[in-house]
Amino acid sequence: MHYTGTIWRPPYEAASLLLEATAGCTHHKCKFCTLYNDLPFHFRMSPFQYIESDLQEVKRSVKNSRQIDRVFLTGANPFVLSYDKLTAIAEQIHKHLPSVSSIGSFARITDITPKTDQELASLRALGYDGLTIGIETADDHALRFMDKGYTAADILTQCRRLDAAGIHYSFFYLVSIAGAQRGETSAKLTADLCNKLHPVRIGANMLTVYPDSALYTEIQHGRWQEAGELEKYKEIRTLLAHLHIPVIFAAMGASNAYQFCGKLPHDKHKLLSFLDEIIETASEQELQNYRKSVRHL
Repeated sequence: MHYTGTIWRPPYEAASLLLEATAGCTHHKCKFCTLYNDLPFHFRMSPFQYIESDLQEVKRSVKNSRQIDRVFLTGANPFVLSYDKLTAIAEQIHKHLPSVSSIGSFARITDITPKTDQELASLRALGYDGLTIGIETADDHALRFMDKGYTAADILTQCRRLDAAGIHYSFFYLVSIAGAQRGETSAKLTADLCNKLHPVRIGANMLTVYPDSALYTEIQHGRWQEAGELEKYKEIRTLLAHLHIPVIFAAMGASNAYQFCGKLPHDKHKLLSFLDEIIETASEQELQNYRKSVRHL
């Protein structure tokens, strides 16, 4: 199999076949992100012959390859590829692994914009479903500062288009992306946005600042202040409390000292109580020590 650099996938894609379609990120400007700093380039599509040979390898060597029902395309945002390229990849997947019923990937909001409504519907028919989108927040102030390259209005517009096409999606929310004393604002704005959409799940990840990030430089120059660890849990609680849609809500990544998962609205009270206990009993110093121990996401 052809893999480049560190391969990232959401926790819930653990059972999916990981197929490299791209490497790196087309944007590569988010101030907090260091995930693709180990690559000597910003972005590239995998050669089509690599994709085809990887599928052939899986078909030859994996026992019960006929039981593989989902493929997750790796790279920061493979959904940026043109409709024609995504179509060609799907056709190869179905040719070599006919048991596959769905194809997922990471995606940026800006990856959706250039595709027509008909193209989105056609991609859904080809199996593209279950995109994971790191919206991070619906706070435009934070989105601008972090150079995400889109606004909250863009998130709403493009995800409504995914809803219309029948393409399901999950969100990652980045806790404390808005900085100290702005977490509750970020959480309320994001909950309000999500309540107008249909995400399958919302995953909360804690911001961890690394020295090789542009955000670290901003902090050194006094232009941004990181929220405290308990403040981050208060932010998660605010987000959860203001969500009024059926959705899986989780904090399962390594950035979270306390991990949890539940279905709203059924588990909402239980999750709120769990967060209240953390806020009331956890030590700020112990949580900071955990943050320092997370050497790489």
